[in-house]
Amino acid sequence: MNLFLQSLIDALSFAGVYALIALGIALIFGVMNLVNFAHGELVMVAGYVFFLLQGAPWPLVIVATVCAAVITALLMERVAFRPVRSADPTTLLVTSFAVSFLLQSIAMLTMGARPKSIEVPAFVGESIAIGGLRVPKLELVTIALAFVLLMALNVFLRRTALGRQMRAAAEDFQMARVLGVRADTIVAMAFALSGILAGCLAVIYVAQTASVSPVIGLQLVLIGFVSTVIGGLGSLEGAAIGGFVLGFLTVMIQTILPPELRGYRDAVVFAIVITILLIRPHGLLGSLRRSDYL
Repeated sequence: MNLFLQSLIDALSFAGVYALIALGIALIFGVMNLVNFAHGELVMVAGYVFFLLQGAPWPLVIVATVCAAVITALLMERVAFRPVRSADPTTLLVTSFAVSFLLQSIAMLTMGARPKSIEVPAFVGESIAIGGLRVPKLELVTIALAFVLLMALNVFLRRTALGRQMRAAAEDFQMARVLGVRADTIVAMAFALSGILAGCLAVIYVAQTASVSPVIGLQLVLIGFVSTVIGGLGSLEGAAIGGFVLGFLTVMIQTILPPELRGYRDAVVFAIVITILLIRPHGLLGSLRRSDYL
């Protein structure tokens, strides 16, 4: 039973990371109908800021890391995506790939291609006793952060004027502009929020792995995209649920499989994902209408 509970906590922590990256992708998709594959590079940029500031006071490192992701997201929107906002979805998708590869190349030229080791504070690796379990503090923080950010986003989008404008833009972008919604403000706010999510994820992920590299965001964004599809493109809650489902499956299957079969873990996980999509082609909470977003 202790082994099962320990695996459950590990799975929830792992799933929290997946949920955070999926939330950032779903947020941009809801407003722009764009799967931003450059979102992972926000995590990468924030991770390098974390690396450059290691040794500084911990609160300063966290604030600077999140701010770096937000600023990069706003620059990304203003320089790369705003000029092609009215283009067809294929152009937007190609633009996101171009931005992704550009930021990776800049990171390789300036910081080198090899991963950089990061010294994290000793308290990050501390554990607390819960019953007969030893639970790392970082895992509890990851789980709590994922839930808090989801709830905060939900409140912002449903209870604030700017949030309601974002929901209106997700419903019908052109009509929202006719009714007075400022498109530039709404899209910039969506990118800023995705930057906050990426910055928070960078703090957690870098603290877990104690390293950063130019391709750190590549695997994360692919995982986030799969999580978003599982939950349903166009649903913020669905993206979070999809992240938790994928993370939970990954850890629990790793635990359940015999040692000689653990190399097939990812194959088993994606077989289950395919089964889910065969049953629910539009995802767990998805629908045919993008207006169901939020």
